[in-house]
Amino acid sequence: MSPNSLQDVVLFCDLQLTKDGVGICKTDLRLDNSTNIASVFPKRGNTYQVNGQQVRGWFSVDFTADELFSNVTLVQNIYSRPSVFDGSMPMSTIDDVQGLRPPRFWLNMQYSTFFKEHKLDALDFINLATDIRFDFISSPEIGFLKGLDVRSMKTKPKLIFQFLKRDLMEPTTKKSYGDLLKDLANVKTFASGILVPKDFIWPVDNNGYLEPYSTLVPDAHELGLEVYVSGFANDIPGSYNSSYDPVFEYLQFIENSKFSVDGVLTDFPSTASEAIACFAHNQNNALSNKGQPLVITHNGASGIYPGCTDLAYKQAVDDGADIIDCSVQMSKDGVAFCLDSADLAGSTTAMPSFVSRSTTIPEVQNSTGIFSFELTWTEIQTLKPNLVSPHSKLGLLRNPVAKNMGKLLTLPEFLDLAKNSTVPGIMINIQNAAYLASKKGLGVVDAVSSALANASYDKGATKRVLIQSDDSSVLSAFKNPSFQRVLLIPEQVGETAKPTTDEIKQFADAVNVIRSTLMAHSGAFISHFTHVASEMQEANISVYVSVLRNEFTTIAYDFFSDPTVEIASFVTGVGVDGIVTEFPATARAYLRSPCSNPDAKLTYTILPVEPGSITELAEPEALPPAQSPAPPLQPADVVDPPLPPVVDAADRAQAQTPAAEPKESSGPSRAVVNAALCFIMVVLTSYLCSCYNRF
Repeated sequence: MSPNSLQDVVLFCDLQLTKDGVGICKTDLRLDNSTNIASVFPKRGNTYQVNGQQVRGWFSVDFTADELFSNVTLVQNIYSRPSVFDGSMPMSTIDDVQGLRPPRFWLNMQYSTFFKEHKLDALDFINLATDIRFDFISSPEIGFLKGLDVRSMKTKPKLIFQFLKRDLMEPTTKKSYGDLLKDLANVKTFASGILVPKDFIWPVDNNGYLEPYSTLVPDAHELGLEVYVSGFANDIPGSYNSSYDPVFEYLQFIENSKFSVDGVLTDFPSTASEAIACFAHNQNNALSNKGQPLVITHNGASGIYPGCTDLAYKQAVDDGADIIDCSVQMSKDGVAFCLDSADLAGSTTAMPSFVSRSTTIPEVQNSTGIFSFELTWTEIQTLKPNLVSPHSKLGLLRNPVAKNMGKLLTLPEFLDLAKNSTVPGIMINIQNAAYLASKKGLGVVDAVSSALANASYDKGATKRVLIQSDDSSVLSAFKNPSFQRVLLIPEQVGETAKPTTDEIKQFADAVNVIRSTLMAHSGAFISHFTHVASEMQEANISVYVSVLRNEFTTIAYDFFSDPTVEIASFVTGVGVDGIVTEFPATARAYLRSPCSNPDAKLTYTILPVEPGSITELAEPEALPPAQSPAPPLQPADVVDPPLPPVVDAADRAQAQTPAAEPKESSGPSRAVVNAALCFIMVVLTSYLCSCYNRF
């Protein structure tokens, strides 16, 4: 059992019977869905009638236990989960699970009628298993539950009626499960609880959003029935309401002012455990922000609303961000405004309206774009913002209903919004300053300095101000001692020797690095924590990590597809000073929870990952090849030439004629590091576990 789960976790076993009557734990009647049996015994597939339907597959009733355990191994049948464990583990018998000495054991018999048709009686099997303690026994077949002689068992298990899809027929009564749901009083006559799919309680509409909750839980509780909920998996998103935060989804079921279920069946018991132990019912024990890492936004709460809009910033403030950010772009007529990139094509509706204005500017980006400094502010104001979904090609959309909501803000409007809110500080990110000055006659540094002064941010009395850039000369231009200067290092780097940190200290107080700089990876797994954070902090340079997202496809397998575990690993494992995220609510919820305090004496906490602890369970030949170490960060990598003067309007045309190769801002290589790989580990089960470009 996982040390990341609560001590009273219940192990859940879907019982199947072999030809010679041995009980195995295997979800799905067709063994070929999660084992290599079809390749081992290619000619022994069969077609059987199961609950009125013809089903083709490889079935346990056609094989002896010896055939299965001597020849067949498990494979991953959810392709977003790692395949490195395929072929390394056998199936498990009930005795194997019992040998783990689980705190509690749940046996589910979903196909009692099918096995009986093949002269295998699940009731006899359970009655003869006198040495096994069953705490729960469930089934979707009423006849099976009524046939159990609970009084003769060593322990008195709770009998749980499992509801399948509403339109399916229950074999004993020939009634649909939807009809049976309307008569819970009858269910109470043969069961002490029910196991239902999530959408029986929180229905999801055709657009992917939650509908009002049903009264199923309070109705069942009023009759004395316990309610357990199935269908939880971190890598199978529920509704858009949860913003890809699995903890939030659990809390909808266990911390609700109207009801709370009695248990959840999940593929990821660690996440269910942390939801129960760390987040539920902790509002009165929330930790203060004092002394904790900063929660810094990336384009506001851009996982909820289009980035850099008024709505994204207001949501970030409501979600508890410490710092909201504005990446400053310039219009052709010199208006400074907030947007993630100078290229309007992705984050606004500039396509197709201004497709004729698209161009390629290697100094800014390699691909063709529609650039803000080629359009006037009046033209830009005709555009709507776009909610960017980084993993839309994988079907992971963000809050579609808000796709074009909100308005873009000028820099002064952003500063006013922050000043009139409760957010403690702001971060101004400055991009392409040298190009804008020398080729477009636009002084972004001057625009930022003037805006900060006009809004009285230069006084340092009310809000914390961070100035970020990947250009050392930009940071050097800001002399106000109350400003914290942040060097953005957008490439993966290796060690940072003292000469490099000494150089950085000349112009920056902090660095913002990507995740793989702090946690090196091999394929989609964490290989080791680097020393970059400690090397920077020893030089009194704060370390921020970016960009954290909730989508499981961005999260290394080691984190169990759980963004909270990733945050915890950076906070308590690496020791970062700040987290740059598009989902500030997720980061703030963790930092407010008692489990974020490593010194708290808790019976359960969220542990940082141990690099290599998962891959050591796999066969060496199944693992991805080791990655080459990232290049060390050298002093020359972080120092840029002085900023060129801002050309005047008359000289702009001349400034745009071809010249020498443009210089890049400091950085070792500009090679793009793929930050989207995924995790999902093969877990035993859950709070009721199902038994047996992240970086």
